[in-house]
Parts: sequence; structure tokens; C-alpha cells
Amino acid sequence: MLSRVAPWLASRKEDAAPGVVVRVLGGADTAQLLALARRDAVANVFILSHLETVGTASPTAGGASIFGVFDGAALLGACWAGANLVPVQLDPDLAGAVAVAVHRSGRRYASIFGPAETVLALYAALEQLGLAAHEVRDDQPLLTITGPPAVRPEPALGFGRLADFDKILPACAAMFEEEVGYSPYLGGKEYYSRRVKSLIRQGHSLVHMNTNGDVVFKAELGAVTPEVTQVQGVWMNPDFRGQGLSAGYMAAVVVLAQTLAPVTSLYVNDFNAKARATYDRVGFHQVGTFATVLF
Repeated sequence: MLSRVAPWLASRKEDAAPGVVVRVLGGADTAQLLALARRDAVANVFILSHLETVGTASPTAGGASIFGVFDGAALLGACWAGANLVPVQLDPDLAGAVAVAVHRSGRRYASIFGPAETVLALYAALEQLGLAAHEVRDDQPLLTITGPPAVRPEPALGFGRLADFDKILPACAAMFEEEVGYSPYLGGKEYYSRRVKSLIRQGHSLVHMNTNGDVVFKAELGAVTPEVTQVQGVWMNPDFRGQGLSAGYMAAVVVLAQTLAPVTSLYVNDFNAKARATYDRVGFHQVGTFATVLF
């Protein structure tokens, strides 16, 4: 897939406009960041969910920062820099300046994800700084649904319980490995386990377990605001695939997600024809295009 992206990357501008300054945001910048992110509540649900939880743009205790691009006092765009890089209303022509700043921080990033044009521009600049991608997924339709799903929801789907954590965690790990090609436990199991447990505690884990205690289907609401939820980690147990069950489960995901916010969103790889057909049946429609760069 890298060869598909390379000609496009070569055409990008690498230099920021004169006078542009990039710096780490602090608490005083929170209002500007919120206003910026709210321009697109679906594309920016990740950062809006973070701000909804912590209430500030200051660096986190875990070391994540948000870089802002300023022209004078005006915030032009931003980029979350934690385990992943996530651009926020960042013009692709400003990506080069952000890439230099995040590279100088010395932090290692697992991925870049967000609006495709900006993600690919960020990667173009980081590649010139010596960062090579494991994989580039340059076309990921961003989908949303509002209102009831178009197919009957599977009534067995519910919110995950901490009592079932030992069953849910392996299903989450299996999904992760299928999706990115390596185990989420690399470097230790504790961080990923905490993440899964946190999603269950927040009521953002959706799961159906059969009478044998097996996870049949699961998904998570990876980012949640009062306006939008973003569905992630959709996984069907291989023993139950090919039976036409996915659409009913995804319809149930929509129904449960809409108890938290009116808009349900997700992004999907363009090459995943089966998943895209399921989402079409349920009633999702495309509102944009994301890309993901995996390191």
C-alpha cells in the first residue's frame, strides 16, 4: 500500500507558512482548542472525548501532549501526541511544522489516525525525518448513523460487566491482533488490560456472551461525547462468522450507543468489503475519509 501513497506524498508542501509557531498547549488554551475541535464533532470525537473527561488541554500525567499551531494568538490547528498522533482541524500544509515538533519530543508513536489528507501529510514529513511505517491505510471511509438502524437489532447484546473481564479481554486481544497484525500484549499485558477494564467500567464495552460463557460478538465505544460516539474494536467470534449475524449485532451497537449520544460513528478499511456491506445494511453513510499509519 505504501506505493499507492508515495506519489501523493511527494506532492505535499513541507514548509509551514511564515510566522507560524508550534507549541505544547496548556490549560489556558482549552477554550480555543474546544472551539476548534467543535467545527467537526465527528472527525474530532477523540479529542473532544478527552476534553470532556479531563476538562483541560494541559499535558497528561501519562506524558501525552497536544501541540498547537498558532498565527499570533490564533490557534490554527492542533495534534494530540500520546501513544498515537491525532490531528485536530490541522491543514495539511501545516503538517510539516507539527511533524518537526512531535519528532523533537523524542516520543515513539504507534500510529497516526484521522482525516486522510492531514494524516498522509504528517507521515510524509515524519518519513523525511526517518520514521518508516509498518503499514499505511490511506482510504478508510468515515461513517455515521443517526436515528434507528435499518435492520432489527440483536437483543442479546448488552453492556459488558467487570465480572466477565477475563472472557472479554481475550476477545479484545484477538480483535487487535487480527486488525493490526501483532499482539497488544507486546511490551506487557498490563497497559492493554487496564484499557479494556476502563472501557467496561465506563459502560463503553458492548458484548454478547452465550450460555457457555463464550464471547460471540463485541465492540467498544472508544470515544464518547454528548453528541457523538465512535465505535471501535468490532469483532465476531470466528465460530459464529458466515451466519449473517453481523448486521443485527451492529444494529444493536447503534441502539445502545444512542443511549449515550445521538450520532454513532466509525471508520472502516476500504478493502473490508464484508464490513462495509454490513454497515450499509444497518444504515451508516459516509461523511468523510480517514487514514491510519501504523508504525
